[in-house]
Amino acid sequence: MNARLKKILFIALAGALLFASGRVQNSLNQIRKEQAFTIAEPLQNAPPLLAFTTVALGGFRGLISNYLWIRANNLQQDDKFFEAAQLANWITDLEPRFSQVWIFQAWNMAFNISVKFKDFGDRWHWVQNGISLLRDKALVYNPDNVQIHQQLSWFFQMKMGDYLDDANKYYKQQWAQDMTPFFGPQGTNFTELLQPNSTNAAILREQYKIDPAFAEKVNEQWGPLDWRLPEAHAIYWACQGLDDARKHPEKVKETDLIQLRRSIYQSLLQAFRHGRIISNPFTGAIELAPNLDLMDKVEKAYTQNYAEETDPNQKNGILIAERNFLRTAIEYLYMDDRMAEAQKWFKYLGDNFPDKPILDYDPKSLPKTLTLDDYIFRDVTEDANGTSLDDTASNIEGLLLKSYMNLALGQDDRYVALQSLAQKIYDRYQGKMGNGQPRVSLPPMRDIRHLVLGDILDPNPPDRPPVPYAYRAVMRTYLKMGPETNSAAPFQISTNEVVPAVTVTNTATNAVSQ
Repeated sequence: MNARLKKILFIALAGALLFASGRVQNSLNQIRKEQAFTIAEPLQNAPPLLAFTTVALGGFRGLISNYLWIRANNLQQDDKFFEAAQLANWITDLEPRFSQVWIFQAWNMAFNISVKFKDFGDRWHWVQNGISLLRDKALVYNPDNVQIHQQLSWFFQMKMGDYLDDANKYYKQQWAQDMTPFFGPQGTNFTELLQPNSTNAAILREQYKIDPAFAEKVNEQWGPLDWRLPEAHAIYWACQGLDDARKHPEKVKETDLIQLRRSIYQSLLQAFRHGRIISNPFTGAIELAPNLDLMDKVEKAYTQNYAEETDPNQKNGILIAERNFLRTAIEYLYMDDRMAEAQKWFKYLGDNFPDKPILDYDPKSLPKTLTLDDYIFRDVTEDANGTSLDDTASNIEGLLLKSYMNLALGQDDRYVALQSLAQKIYDRYQGKMGNGQPRVSLPPMRDIRHLVLGDILDPNPPDRPPVPYAYRAVMRTYLKMGPETNSAAPFQISTNEVVPAVTVTNTATNAVSQ
């Protein structure tokens, strides 16, 4: 074979190999794109330095980020959170589509670094940073990433909505202040936000990445929610994740869907327990109360999640959680004097769980063996036999205390319901134990009310800080008592004073200035 022919053959072979290599490279690039291993196409709207770094380093980005990731993990183990956060920031610059590093850094800020500070304002700064990192940066480069949506939902549910952090009430108050200009003083206003040229809607989209139209759909499906509270936003981001999952099913794992659905019903449960804001005029803080209007929606979330679940163990766990919720919810409805609803759901509990005891300490307490009143009284007193004098007295005093504090806040219905329940527990105990047995008899109910009110109105209690003056002033106005004096004598309510029971007339709720 002459030299010229060899050259032609070599050139042809080289061309064939280059062609084959190009075909393979296209396939590899497509796999990288689908699996998000590396950036196979230029980043959109990226800062110049980030765009240059991701292109200039090429394949070395992966090696460098792997080293930094290992180093960041080691620093995390040594509780060197600030150094780990800096390294994680570099990794996000190198691999902006690597969702785990965004999640790692945000979690580190909100959960680890924040609790290193005693000042609640400093903690709130780091919690905000964690949320902002996921919402404002990670989703820019990973808009369809279900895990990032799920983590955002958890931040609102667990860090802000739950009671895991002793600064949680501060977080709730700060978030409520941020959201009130958009959703109004009741947290339910969508009318203005849905106007075509709404300035507030534009700010909400730009600053908080919340689409008012999608939020309204979430509210219709799972509300009425108070959008000043974090639970509504936990549900919003979980629903966003589920919506993205439906659009890109090839990118989603079943475990991701489980976590998103779980976040919805857990956040709804939290909102049912404390999803209503009562503004406290005496302290300037917010008080949280149950949002009982969510009862149907919480139960719907449990049943829907159960129907969508395929794992038998997970399905059984959902049933246990649903039953526990129903038992608690019935008590909440009863104590709010929503008797018809309490009876309805008590029957529902019996129909759906006929062979499960209602009271944990009594295996014989099946739904068919207890009335609604029996269940509530035994559950509130936490006494299987209903014969404990100390427990019963303590529970009655606790209910009366709650009732009077609600009265001072203008929650008249709540006041009446708690007074009524306290009276029922008193009558039931006396009928069973107290009549004819002086040694285990309760004092007259009037005396118990005097005792509780005396404890509230005493400006110089011997063993605790006093109830704020404004509370006491409102209660004195309602009781038609005179103003407080500076007397050092022990405080007492005269037995001739009128003590309110369950009749409410035009409660005075304006705080009196000292």
